[in-house]
Amino acid sequence: MAFTQPLDLVVLLPFLALLLPMYIYLRHSRSAKANPLLPTEWPVIGMLPSLVANLHHLFDYATALLAASGNSFEARGPPMSGLRFFLTCDPENVRHIFISNFANYPKGEEFASFFDVMGDSFFNADGESWRRQRARVQHVMSNPLLLAFMAACCRGKVEKGLLPILAHFASTGAPVDLQGLFTRFAFDMTAIPVFGVDTCRLSIDMPPVDVASAMDAVMEVGFFRHTVPVSCWKLMRRLRIGRERKLAAAQRLLRRFVAEMIEKRRAGAAHTATGDEPPVHIVSSYIDDPEYVDEDGKPKEFMYATLINYMFAGRDTVGTTLAWLFFNLIKHPRVASRMREELAPIAYSKAAAADKNGGGMVMFEPEETKPLVYLQAALFESMRLYPPGPIERKATLADDVLPSGHTVRAGDNILIPLYSMGRTASVWGEDCAEYRPERWVTEDGKLRHVPAYRFMPFNAGPRSCLGKDISVVQMKSVVAAVAWNFDFEVVRGHVVEPKLSVVMQMKNGLMVKVKKRDIVTTHQ
Repeated sequence: MAFTQPLDLVVLLPFLALLLPMYIYLRHSRSAKANPLLPTEWPVIGMLPSLVANLHHLFDYATALLAASGNSFEARGPPMSGLRFFLTCDPENVRHIFISNFANYPKGEEFASFFDVMGDSFFNADGESWRRQRARVQHVMSNPLLLAFMAACCRGKVEKGLLPILAHFASTGAPVDLQGLFTRFAFDMTAIPVFGVDTCRLSIDMPPVDVASAMDAVMEVGFFRHTVPVSCWKLMRRLRIGRERKLAAAQRLLRRFVAEMIEKRRAGAAHTATGDEPPVHIVSSYIDDPEYVDEDGKPKEFMYATLINYMFAGRDTVGTTLAWLFFNLIKHPRVASRMREELAPIAYSKAAAADKNGGGMVMFEPEETKPLVYLQAALFESMRLYPPGPIERKATLADDVLPSGHTVRAGDNILIPLYSMGRTASVWGEDCAEYRPERWVTEDGKLRHVPAYRFMPFNAGPRSCLGKDISVVQMKSVVAAVAWNFDFEVVRGHVVEPKLSVVMQMKNGLMVKVKKRDIVTTHQ
């Protein structure tokens, strides 16, 4: 085709002037790249196309990207977008950021804006405010009465809730979402010690879980805010459109829920003479504090944010971890068999009593499962591959040089993909993608110690999880009871994959068929 009109050239030349440098740049960048997996940094739009193209499997993409770039990588979006991140899963960098030079790497104001429903509470706070709040949380969570109450609640929810519901689905043959069940269990298990109120979300009639759905929305939108320019999501929030509209509704629902729980708690406090009230609950540590309530005794925003923070901390770790663990046990029956061998001496000593009490289901006490090494190895191995929080984020206060030799500047955002850390060959070996609990067991049969900066589901350094020991003990007793009494099979055709969220939930849940094990026959 010939260009016969001068106007054609006038129109075409500006496009050629724009496209030719981009074509030359792309050819040069592709030939210069040592590894084709590394994203191209385009003029004007930066690495944004690679981020968008791989958003559907972002965790696996980040893992491959870090493996191809020596465990550290700098990602940049369009200029002025604010999308500039330094990604690292190098354990020495992590130790430097979270422990050695902790003061230089706060969460930062931008992080707090992503999760504004938690306000200035300890999840978002930095500096002196965080230190003061953490000391208070530590004091609250170390109360022996609270710990004993939580243990009793856990046992009751397993014995009277979780096991009977699973037995019901085993008898009917109907499929059930195991992730949904564990989320309900974790929700109740968090609300009871926080508010002293049983929300009864875990029951056979499966009541609505609107509050849990609102919590999921907060974490999903928090993740979304990480992936777009701040100006973009703030504009969406101002216009009340898209995900931000969904978030606003979720925040209102959470606030109403907390207000309702506080009122129920106050009403319960007026009737303690019945003897049915729990001996202690977390809200009682805040409900009369002028920092959290006004002169009329009405909760301040700080109170709402703090209690919402407790709910997220308790629900997400337990519910998510239990779902992924049973997914791994279903995929690896060898591991489930070995776990049951470890449980057998305890279970068989209780089998006769279980049959006598009806139902034939065996319960396990925390003090019985606490010393079980392989059970904890199976739990930690699942958390290595599927950490409940798949990513950590830090801000940079001052220029610094990391142990890997990379320089980070003041204002840089640092992302630590915990999902990728658990799949790093230089840390976990060439079989890092395999689920193999044996890697956690020493030659003399003890649990192998792995430093927190290499295994980070419970964070590391000064911000390490205060509820780690409590949650591990609880989860071990829950896993023991469920795994001993039931077998599971994933529904044919059901796809299990991570959801894009700050919490490592399953996008489609975990739909399974349940079968009750014949413990007496197994014993014979």
